[in-house]
Amino acid sequence: QVQLVESGGGLVQAGGSLRLSCAASGRYYMGWFRQAPGKEREFVASITTNVGITYYADAVKGRFTISRDNAKNTVDLQMNSLKPEDTAVYYCAADASYSRSASRDYTYWGQGTQVTVSS
Repeated sequence: QVQLVESGGGLVQAGGSLRLSCAASGRYYMGWFRQAPGKEREFVASITTNVGITYYADAVKGRFTISRDNAKNTVDLQMNSLKPEDTAVYYCAADASYSRSASRDYTYWGQGTQVTVSS
């Protein structure tokens, strides 16, 4: 069974930075999603396995960076210039097949980590 364990969430002021990390039990295509209260889960970023091709939602492009360490089976999300609208529970997701941004295509999900950005 695939296990995903997220870490790194917390409270930060607007303009600040946070780094989320997701440890997987194997090498998979990985993505980050987020869900704010009262809203649907939305795509944030994704990365392929070996070459590490990345894709970002327009809302985070230029501010967030997804990266992976295949030796450790970890995927990180560096979040800079955070805004109050980035406040959400962030989820790490994984699948054996590539999906750029569709949450329905990801089979495995972490428990989520809260990110709160104060104004």
